[in-house]
Amino acid sequence: MKRQILISGLTSFLLLFSFCVHAIQLNVEFSADAIQVSPGQAPLISKMYVSKKAVRTEINQKGYRVVDIVYPEKGKRLVLYPDQKKYMEQTGLPISSLWSQKKFTTPCDGVRHVQCKKLAKEKINQIKVDKWQVERTVNGKIFKSLHWIDNQRHFAIKEIFHDGGVMELKLLGKEKLNGREVEQWQSRYTYPSGQSRFSKQWYDTQLKMVVKEELPGGFLRELRNIKVSKQDEKLFHLPADYKKLNINMNQEKINNNRRVAR
Repeated sequence: MKRQILISGLTSFLLLFSFCVHAIQLNVEFSADAIQVSPGQAPLISKMYVSKKAVRTEINQKGYRVVDIVYPEKGKRLVLYPDQKKYMEQTGLPISSLWSQKKFTTPCDGVRHVQCKKLAKEKINQIKVDKWQVERTVNGKIFKSLHWIDNQRHFAIKEIFHDGGVMELKLLGKEKLNGREVEQWQSRYTYPSGQSRFSKQWYDTQLKMVVKEELPGGFLRELRNIKVSKQDEKLFHLPADYKKLNINMNQEKINNNRRVAR
């Protein structure tokens, strides 16, 4: 049972954490309810707290409480079990330009086995972008891809992957979502076969991040009840009376857990 809760907690956190990356980069502090909906399953609701240097996610599953705290500048992560007063620690996480206060010159800085080369400055649908070539080394093999990154929003407007797949984002317009100013974007992924898959995302213009995604198959991820304010530093500290669990939490272990959870 504990192993199942651990796997589920890790997977949920990895999915929900992607929302707050840009907020860290821009030093926006806030709290929110993170909602994840999967077809045929009860919605997963987590509480998130984002400070300038850390992100805390609280999950309650089947009566077990799990708390994740990530320190992006340090490449470190803690998983806390409040009911048992125990925790696990993971170090060596990649520190990308979106996570660190340091000034990085390429999107690949701080990421292992990845190299970036800036090719040009261009415009896509009147949006200024930087065109990058990315080389990723996996098991001695080099995979190349192209990425057109929005200068203002700091995410890719277009991507061409090594297998020929293409992702493109199109701005549909501006609107209000839960009382907040957002931009609605349509994402289109075209497979090498020529078939396409569509999804939508809503980009919060104050937080400078995506706060809602509607994915194919009825999947949904969203931040609700967003409250922008300075967060209590105690939320991001390890309690002194917690004991460390001797479990290897390297990236390979987490990737394996994600595959098992699926």
